[in-house]
Amino acid sequence: MELGKNYPKNFIERRGNIFVLDFTVAERKVFLRTDRLTYSAKLKMDETKKEIIFFEILKESGSGFSSGGSDDELGSGFGFRVEKTRTTTGRREGTIEEQSVLFGKKYEYKFSFEKIRHDIKDLTDKYGYGFTYTLNEREIR
Repeated sequence: MELGKNYPKNFIERRGNIFVLDFTVAERKVFLRTDRLTYSAKLKMDETKKEIIFFEILKESGSGFSSGGSDDELGSGFGFRVEKTRTTTGRREGTIEEQSVLFGKKYEYKFSFEKIRHDIKDLTDKYGYGFTYTLNEREIR
């Protein structure tokens, strides 16, 4: 099965029929701080079950100093900010649509993540594979 090559980067095979795709969707630079929004997708191809399990997420990472103000709700002056999100069951999970709405308020981008998902789904249909979309990255191991 060939994977789509019309994306900013190609899927790379890792191990055990697991393929990954990571690329920067948007970047924001403010004073001495850089924030990046990254799209990450993983899929596992199970040849015996003829099934593809697909996972995707938008990740935000940042580094540098923040200068305060309304964007990060710090007072005037300078500071360094580190953010962590923790829930009782592990990572915060949600659909990529929900994540895109949240990040769309902070970044400007015209990335169509649906296209990648639909391309993978079309390929699975073409080759007679089942398609399972998961919200839990741990299901792809």
